[in-house]
Amino acid sequence: MKTCLQYDQYQETGVREECGVFGIYDFDGNDVASSVYYGLCSLQHRGQESCGIVVSDTKGDRGNIAYHKDLGLVSEVFKPDTLSSLHGNLGIGHVRYSTTGGSTRENAQPLVLNYIKGTLALAHNGNLVNAASLKEELVYGGAIFHTTTDSEMIAYYIARERVHTRNVEEAVLHTARRIRGGYALVVMSPRKLIAVRDPFGLKPLCIGKRNNAYIVASESCALASVGAEFIRDIEPGEMVAITEKGITSNKELQQKERAHCIFEYIYFARLDSEMDGIKIYDARIRSGRALAKAWPVDADLVTGVPESGLTAAKGYAMEAGLPFEIAFYKNSYIGRTFIKPTQKERESSVKLKLNVLESVVKDKRIVLVDDSIVRGTTMANLIQMLKKAGAKEVHVRISAPPFLYPCYYGTDVPSNEQLIAADHTTEEIREIIGADSLGYMKIEDLQTMVGDLGICKACFDNHYPVPAESEKKGFTNEEN
Repeated sequence: MKTCLQYDQYQETGVREECGVFGIYDFDGNDVASSVYYGLCSLQHRGQESCGIVVSDTKGDRGNIAYHKDLGLVSEVFKPDTLSSLHGNLGIGHVRYSTTGGSTRENAQPLVLNYIKGTLALAHNGNLVNAASLKEELVYGGAIFHTTTDSEMIAYYIARERVHTRNVEEAVLHTARRIRGGYALVVMSPRKLIAVRDPFGLKPLCIGKRNNAYIVASESCALASVGAEFIRDIEPGEMVAITEKGITSNKELQQKERAHCIFEYIYFARLDSEMDGIKIYDARIRSGRALAKAWPVDADLVTGVPESGLTAAKGYAMEAGLPFEIAFYKNSYIGRTFIKPTQKERESSVKLKLNVLESVVKDKRIVLVDDSIVRGTTMANLIQMLKKAGAKEVHVRISAPPFLYPCYYGTDVPSNEQLIAADHTTEEIREIIGADSLGYMKIEDLQTMVGDLGICKACFDNHYPVPAESEKKGFTNEEN
């Protein structure tokens, strides 16, 4: 039996992205599969394990839904002939990264459900903290599960509620009252597109418009990729329904308290996105400036770990009055290091992926900025590479506080025993990674990134906005 704290795959992985969702309803009747494809490509950074697209022709026969999904990147799963076979003016898509749900074709999303009222498709980013009790209720009610994700539980609850409600919107709303945790949901029936965001705003979700089509997506960059205008963020606790009659909003689930995931601003979100009124690029510049104020050092230049550390490094350089330089060449054709299944393979792929520009670092005192240290092995390798290339000193600055606690809401922060900061002091970590000095973002400085936006920083301070339920009869908490 496993609890929320016991994640098998954390033995070999680090902090990863979340999932990405996308949906579009074109009232002019144009096919949307290609738009979903481009939207998912722009969200690829949020998940690279599997992806899928579901479409419906709202002007055709009821229940005429077509879909395709598989393991792999968007460009690998969808070829021109596959896309051309998906006809419909309503569609949703998903890119997936899993933690406990497992990387299998069965777990690829969107999930498609055939039930007594027709067909339902669902794409989900997030993690439910009450998944165990929900699954227990469904299993003892006779439900048979085909995946190991909590997303399937959500789909089942919507289908069950739909039998007793006037429409699918009410069924989704009733289900949202039951689920707890972080979630951004995009639900599609043959003629309706529904988007729901959790009451704390832990997961991002926004809405845009292109001509006579409405679009919902995890990030605003996905709207730009299909030529859509960003309208606004879907508010925490809001449900938006897009039907042939237009667009409606229900804010019944709203509450005063907000807890937007701070790691969206530190790392997850794409640099050109905007979330809840905050431009991601500006937030990361501010994080670098805060680091420079908190941890100044005599140095010759500032650099960042590509790609996630570069913007904060620029902010550090601006505040410190030091040159900002690119010290690493990144091989974009090598997969992300966390995908490698063993520690030895991860270390090898770091060297394949990044190469030091010796002429930049030789005989220099360097400030090296990155977004996080999980186990420390990657950072230790980078420092070793810099010093081998002739760097005199390497001073590490991290734009996040030390990870001390797991995340229950869909961010892959390992359990405590896998976190180097959980049982080592900053000085001990400095020695382990071989840095000349080490400074982390101070927790109190996180707010400078996002102004007065309410944030969740539980993986740093152990203050969870939605407490996780205790283990129930062996049912596991699943994530997608």
